[in-house]
Amino acid sequence: MDSPKTNTPSRRTVIKGAAALGAAGVAGGFWPRHVLAQGTALETKAAKIGFIALTDAAPLFVADEKGFFKKHGMTEVEVLKQSSWGATRDNLVLGSRSNGIDGAHILTPMPYLISTGAVTANNVPVPINILARLNLGGQCISVANEYKDLKVGLDNKEFGKALLAKRLKTGKAVNAAMTFPGGTHDMWMRYWMAAGAVDPNRDINTIVVPPPQMVANMKVGSMDTFCVCEPWNRQLINQKIGYTALTTSELWMNHPEKAFAMRADYVQANPNATKALLKAVMEAQMWCEDPKNRAEVAEICARRRWINAPVEDVIDRVKGDFDYGTGRVEANSRFQMRFWKDHASYPFQSHDLWFLTENIRWGYLPPNIDTKALIAKVNREDLWKAAATELGVDKKDIPTSTSRGIEKFFDGKVFDPANPKKYLDSLSIKYLKTAA
Repeated sequence: MDSPKTNTPSRRTVIKGAAALGAAGVAGGFWPRHVLAQGTALETKAAKIGFIALTDAAPLFVADEKGFFKKHGMTEVEVLKQSSWGATRDNLVLGSRSNGIDGAHILTPMPYLISTGAVTANNVPVPINILARLNLGGQCISVANEYKDLKVGLDNKEFGKALLAKRLKTGKAVNAAMTFPGGTHDMWMRYWMAAGAVDPNRDINTIVVPPPQMVANMKVGSMDTFCVCEPWNRQLINQKIGYTALTTSELWMNHPEKAFAMRADYVQANPNATKALLKAVMEAQMWCEDPKNRAEVAEICARRRWINAPVEDVIDRVKGDFDYGTGRVEANSRFQMRFWKDHASYPFQSHDLWFLTENIRWGYLPPNIDTKALIAKVNREDLWKAAATELGVDKKDIPTSTSRGIEKFFDGKVFDPANPKKYLDSLSIKYLKTAA
């Protein structure tokens, strides 16, 4: 079994790299200029796109299996499995010319962390563009059966007490696993813990485990709780190792999750091909959203070349049905993953701002970073709108604002994209103070 911390930057490394970068890297000259496509011909028919074995990569699986890439002229697309988010980062940094990848199914904050150099070797910035969101919600926080009597849910106060008691009794750290420092699962775990007055920096030890290794690691007692996408939460229940405490949309309804991102130099060199990829992914997202296709989505996801898991570990939650393993059962849950409905595909800049604010909260990025300039470089919602228009997407499904507006969380906190500092100031547990 791989070590939980293999191939992962330490918190100190991330903070040091981000702080050294500050606002300077955002304004630097390492970004290619945005260019307009000349004509409509595809500059290339090839792209190498990475994915992690998770159900929220389903649009890429479907775009490949159902021929959507080929429909839009991208006949040489390779969708390639990555072993971890660290490997995804490393292969994006390499690029396909150096046997890496051009783009990926990726944790939404990662393009920012890579683009700033916060998580790259020697903190060298590698510009990445977010082209679309792949899904909303669909993640879960799971807990080991050791705590089954607590029936842990949104309220984690008793769980926090149990973790403290265990730490005092054993003298060892209790572990909460996530998938990448500063990534979405890290943010959900930290937000949930902090809302219950559990300091994720002092009261627990956050460790990094690749998604497909979560269940095996909990089985041998490597962690007390973890946050990840499916099918690993459901598999944990099926193997009678743990249970689901909550779905992450219970923390923040219809929160943004994974993104479809490409290296910025690929986007610059191949604007028409980039739009073709986008149109294929968007059509696949619509197909995945349709309830009548969900069973087939699950069957496709379970295949060996994709997730390689039993269909029974995949199908329920892809269909939106949640058995939490505690007696709580919800059919067609409102907290299920969304691929297209509720503007799931559109990459709202306001959501990127929340992730940057949370990365500042936990010390992964410096308080003085120019978030507005950085989002303008990374987020290419303009290409999303162009692709949607060419695809004939109904105007009501094309947002007119780059902001989804004020967001509300389960603990009463409010994030106003117009005033992120107010939100940050309202949080009692954080690693860094906001800039003066």
